[in-house]
Amino acid sequence: MAPRLEIKGARILLTGASGGIGGALARRLAREGAELILTGRRRDVLDSLAGELGAEAIVSDLALAEAPERLLAAAGRVDILIANAVQAPTGRLASVDPARIDDALAVNLRAPIALARGVIAQMSERDRGHIVFIGSLQSKAATGGASIYCATKFGLRGFSLALRAELAPSGVGVSLVLPGFISEAGMYANAGVKLPLGVGTRSPEQVAAAIVRAIRDNVGEVEVAPMTLRVGATIASLAPELSARGIRLLGGERIARDFERAASDGR
Repeated sequence: MAPRLEIKGARILLTGASGGIGGALARRLAREGAELILTGRRRDVLDSLAGELGAEAIVSDLALAEAPERLLAAAGRVDILIANAVQAPTGRLASVDPARIDDALAVNLRAPIALARGVIAQMSERDRGHIVFIGSLQSKAATGGASIYCATKFGLRGFSLALRAELAPSGVGVSLVLPGFISEAGMYANAGVKLPLGVGTRSPEQVAAAIVRAIRDNVGEVEVAPMTLRVGATIASLAPELSARGIRLLGGERIARDFERAASDGR
């Protein structure tokens, strides 16, 4: 079992830092005393955040095959890797552009694997380190209108669980954080999709708090969602057909259509 790892003074590489959850997480980690290396595609947002927090900024597009290797070369020592970058092609499969499928597979799955592979050697040499993958409750509960996203998150969950078992004898911990619906950030908020009545959300700051706890306590998997959604995801993993019927009754088809409209509007 990996030892408890302190965030204060740790050199943390955070991908997807120019997004909503990434910004909240960067600010929380800065308050915890981390030495931050922030990376993302949006230079303006990234530079502003890095300037605010006194962090290092590296612009990187993880959809490019060579990006993970170049990013790690630029980052140097990494005590904690947080793979937070995401692409979320939305809408029914027939409406999703093939290029967006390729980008999602690269950013959501290939890049986290490549980055993890790249930091394991240096972490193992020091007999300490931690890797955090930001997944989704949709890695347990597949929904229509998000088939590519679900495919990548199912894959990331499997990889994370297997890698944690693989590294258990070492001093390197692995955590998977599974947010549900997030207010003010993430694919649902960005697309302007109205969620079914009664579906609860969590804030980016609550996701950040869960990530900090996962690192400190070396928690294998953390769900960040109201109890009803967590129970629903568990049921979906055990009885997917029953879950799919329930999602349709709650308006899943409408949500899929809303995603398609948002994609066609460029959101």
